[in-house]
Amino acid sequence: MSPVRPATVRLHRLAFAIAALLPFGTAFAQETPASTAPAAPAAQSAATLDTVQVTAQRKVENIQDVPVSISTINGEQLGVLTSGGTDIRFLSGRVPSLNVESSFGRAFPRFYIRGYGNTDFRLNTSQPVSLVYDDVVQENPILKGFPLFDLEQVEVLRGPQGSLFGRNTPAGVVKFESAKPSQETSGYGKVGVGSDNMWNVEGAVGGALSPNWSARASVLYQRRDDWVTNTYPGPSDGFEGYDESAGRVQFLYEGDGFEALFNAHARKLNGTARLFRANIIDPGTNNFVPGFDEDKVSQDGLNYSELESQGASARLNWDIGDYKLYSITGYESVETINRGDIDGGYGAVFLPDSGPGVIPFASETADGIPDHSQWTQEFRIESEYAGPWNWQAGLFYFKEDYRVESFSYDSLNNSAQDGYQRIRQTNDAWAVFGAATWQATDKLELRAGLRYTVDEKKLTVEDYWNTGFAACVLAGKCTLAQLAALEPDGDLSASPEDKKFNWDLSATYAVSDDVNLYARAATGFRGSSIQAAGAFNGKSVAGPETVTSIETGVKADFWDKRARVSAGVFYYRIKDQQLTAVGGAANANILLNAEKSVGKGFELDFQAYVLDNLLVTLGSSYNDTEIKDDDLNVAVCAACTVTDEEVLDQNGDPTGRYYIGGNQLPQAPKWVHNLTARYSIGMGDGSELYVYTDWAYRSEVNFFLYDSIEFTGKSSLEGGLRVGYGWGYGDYEVALFGRNITDQRRIVGGIDFNNLTGFINEPRTVGVEFSAKF
Repeated sequence: MSPVRPATVRLHRLAFAIAALLPFGTAFAQETPASTAPAAPAAQSAATLDTVQVTAQRKVENIQDVPVSISTINGEQLGVLTSGGTDIRFLSGRVPSLNVESSFGRAFPRFYIRGYGNTDFRLNTSQPVSLVYDDVVQENPILKGFPLFDLEQVEVLRGPQGSLFGRNTPAGVVKFESAKPSQETSGYGKVGVGSDNMWNVEGAVGGALSPNWSARASVLYQRRDDWVTNTYPGPSDGFEGYDESAGRVQFLYEGDGFEALFNAHARKLNGTARLFRANIIDPGTNNFVPGFDEDKVSQDGLNYSELESQGASARLNWDIGDYKLYSITGYESVETINRGDIDGGYGAVFLPDSGPGVIPFASETADGIPDHSQWTQEFRIESEYAGPWNWQAGLFYFKEDYRVESFSYDSLNNSAQDGYQRIRQTNDAWAVFGAATWQATDKLELRAGLRYTVDEKKLTVEDYWNTGFAACVLAGKCTLAQLAALEPDGDLSASPEDKKFNWDLSATYAVSDDVNLYARAATGFRGSSIQAAGAFNGKSVAGPETVTSIETGVKADFWDKRARVSAGVFYYRIKDQQLTAVGGAANANILLNAEKSVGKGFELDFQAYVLDNLLVTLGSSYNDTEIKDDDLNVAVCAACTVTDEEVLDQNGDPTGRYYIGGNQLPQAPKWVHNLTARYSIGMGDGSELYVYTDWAYRSEVNFFLYDSIEFTGKSSLEGGLRVGYGWGYGDYEVALFGRNITDQRRIVGGIDFNNLTGFINEPRTVGVEFSAKF
């Protein structure tokens, strides 16, 4: 474990010093999402924080009363943070304990809460962090990248969930809620232009269709030119550009005791897949190689990302006296293909000119989903008694059916295809859940929840052939039958079925009207995962993982409602955690179960009006994770410096495998800090000038299960700046903005089977934006 550097220590001390002097936080008051900055407080009265309403427990509540570690980002904050046309990864670090990364670019985000996530890049993988968009779970990782626009707010729930809604989620939930239709005519429009011919255009309009019906339509368009030049005379001249559009239409019916909300949405993306860059890491360090130029690469393979998705939902609720009945029906479908030059360069070691460093062997692949469907249905009933007891109960059904295609190409032979595999995976699951609350005293509320889940997956290999790196290549071509012959039992299918009870217990104690203490204990569950047999590895199945989590904390408003704080400590233990060993000298991709993993830490979430025209927020978290399995070992990179203990055979000779027990989980930063400040000057007649800055910090991370010098990502600190002028009492605004204003460059991920290939963060973006609302 590397020591904490002095500069990092100073940064942590600075965060705590600010915490000691100022009340701060990341939960902004809920506002209309049309504008990009909070309206200036009235000059005649002191500025106070509005109540933040959340639906973490499936009913609208004050965030301070919910016994869950939860943070929110409202529509106005999202408007600031998306100024540069960024995708959903911009959420990383914007609330405590949240990390988001991707090896697919805009198409496939991977979420981690409290260090608990999944680095698996396969298109049939599952994640312990659930993403819920308008009450419908987005299970496939490609669906999780749907753009964020015209939202009321984002809620991030940390810790196991499941006794109240949806899928059982062991790590937590990221929940998005769109702005809903209303009888009032309203809308907004926004146009931003910036670096590399970036355009970010979005808008919405809605209002009454009749006394009972209203509607709202929202659209988004984003584009950017390629900003990386390909110096190799290959099939692609440049990379990192994209063209993306999305839309949503909603219809709301409000009747006597009945409400129905219908939603249809779609997305289309055409751009560059993740850009891998060969040998950009200086051996023996985690620095860029001397002379690294982020604007240039040399690649001989194709690179593109194409995606189309669509979905619809119907959310119905009935008010039946002392009860409310809910029905949520959802459908999602996606088609996608991503192709990239995985070796990150051109040529190979046996060629006279290997371009950007030595490349042991060429690798160019593509992965796609040609057809996909996901159906979800949830029924829920809740009581609304006047007494101290109330309860909720529900049923949840999930059905997913899709195919995944994988292709490989020979970059040294005009990118001729040399491999193909098609698998089909189905996932059928159902659950029954319920929870009860008891107002034991005026100050103490107790809650208990229970869930029973049945989760069944089935994977079959429908087609396969390979003429490249495979055990049967000497025969000229590996076929589906030959692949089956390599399996110990000759069976290429797998169909695990898992059943599990989960529970949660929580308590909230009101010390006063403004201060609540809470405690929560909960368990979570994730069903088995399947890895199909392929050219480099056999079929593997990782059994179900379970987690037990405990946390306790305080939530308080103080300083006459000018400040708000939420703080807590937590501990969790994962049994049989599913891990993915990727790459290594054998280029394997294998599922593993770790005997146990643990995590512990704390989270702070504060905000305050330091002055009536100065709002400061700061969030902070510490996450200490560890794999506890003394015998677990994996293959490692062929070109990096591994610091773990090597596995020796019975003769004491090295095996090329290393123990990973004691390592922290991958992509699990110990520290996450975020800071924002907004200062405004009233100009009279409903106009104002303001300056808004935001900063997100995360400490170093491991890219893989093993520890190595080269594949340890450095700490990161990215900032944004926005200077705006608004008039018409907030109806109009023009602003200059900058994202990653220090132009920080960081290696944020790698490919470890071939050479020191990595991928980097987004560059600095500057631009101007105009917005109007009505």
